[in-house]
Amino acid sequence: MRHLLNTLYVTTQNAYLARDGETVAVRVGHETRLRVPLHTLGGIVCFGQVSCSPPLMQLCAERGVKISFLSENGRFWARVEGPVSGNVLLRRQQYRWADDHGQSANIARAVVTAKIANQRVVLLRALRDHPEMAAKAEVKAAVEELGRTLVMLQKSYSLDSVRGMEGDAARRYFGVFDHLIVARKTEFFFKERSRRPPLDNMNALLSFLYTLLVHDIRSALETVGLDPAVGFLHRDRPGRPGLALDLMEELRPVLADRLALSLVNRQQVKGKGFKTTETGAVVMNDETRKEVLVAYQKRKQEELRHPFIDEKVALGLLPYVQALLLSRYLRGDLDGYPPYLWK
Repeated sequence: MRHLLNTLYVTTQNAYLARDGETVAVRVGHETRLRVPLHTLGGIVCFGQVSCSPPLMQLCAERGVKISFLSENGRFWARVEGPVSGNVLLRRQQYRWADDHGQSANIARAVVTAKIANQRVVLLRALRDHPEMAAKAEVKAAVEELGRTLVMLQKSYSLDSVRGMEGDAARRYFGVFDHLIVARKTEFFFKERSRRPPLDNMNALLSFLYTLLVHDIRSALETVGLDPAVGFLHRDRPGRPGLALDLMEELRPVLADRLALSLVNRQQVKGKGFKTTETGAVVMNDETRKEVLVAYQKRKQEELRHPFIDEKVALGLLPYVQALLLSRYLRGDLDGYPPYLWK
């Protein structure tokens, strides 16, 4: 099993990353703030005005350590990586199946089934953790409706039908999401999902976590030789990592939604850590962003038993495990794609 490597997140503005032997040196001004051995890293993510030396980029490319550049608020800008690896036959099979609506529908149905099942677990855990919840009946009703959708998905449907059920389930889930927020309700609330830009604190927190997750999934897909741009549920669109978004659907209730709720309900993040820009977009300040990054890294280190491979794995390895299982299905080693079902 692959080992979980760390991701180096650099948020300090005007930081400069340089090669120092076999380590990454993070410099601010004339001071070296941090040295990290490269062999411990799976990736480097730079937020905002952060630059890297060419020798460091060369070393990272040789060692398979991808460097990603994002805006301060987590919007993807660019990525530096070495030559594309992977089995060309696997990618050609991926492209053929992506063009086949029947095969796409089968994979999409598995992904959507896991997404809805995992969203249902988020709701059930909220009911268990907060028995005094005022809107308990509404949340229970949503749990039951998601359960009925899961039963329907056991049948064979067209790709458009699967997408329709996914959309209905998402509206039901997010329709009660505000009831899962039990602390600082004047600062954190959820009326509807807003993405570009996020229009409230909770959406800003979710969007940031989703950005981190899709980055990890994209790297995992490339590691096993798949093309992250060509999906089955999400169809081709220039600049969109369709397959990474596919796998994110089943994993974001586990690695993002639950974490966002914990950060707010345990009051680890506060309303003063968010601000509204002139355009109406809500963004996090540097201190809050660091708090979220630390919590995300800790969440990834937690272990659980994967129901399909029956092994204990770190949560941070779930993107790699699912990418590997998908590649095995595409190769014909498995009869179907086994999505991750959270218990």
